Amino acid sequence: MMGLFEIAIILLSASMIASAIIAIWFKDLLASIIALAVMSLLLSLYFYILQAPDVAIAEAGVGACLTTAILIITIRSTERMEEGEK
Repeated sequence: MMGLFEIAIILLSASMIASAIIAIWFKDLLASIIALAVMSLLLSLYFYILQAPDVAIAEAGVGACLTTAILIITIRSTERMEEGEK
């Protein structure tokens, strides 16, 4: 019989895979970045459950926050295709 730990790992793994697929599936880059940030936050939770809190903090800080901010700033500096077609 599976315990709570195994169920949490399976749910987190499925959620991370779903978030990665959603990030690839979206055509809008901003939505893809948000899905990627969600995947990174789930990965930091995964590390915390595996009893690696220092790695979880680093992943949450760098992966979820800093990388997301850099990607959003980069997208803001480019012209969107929907706006350029008008």
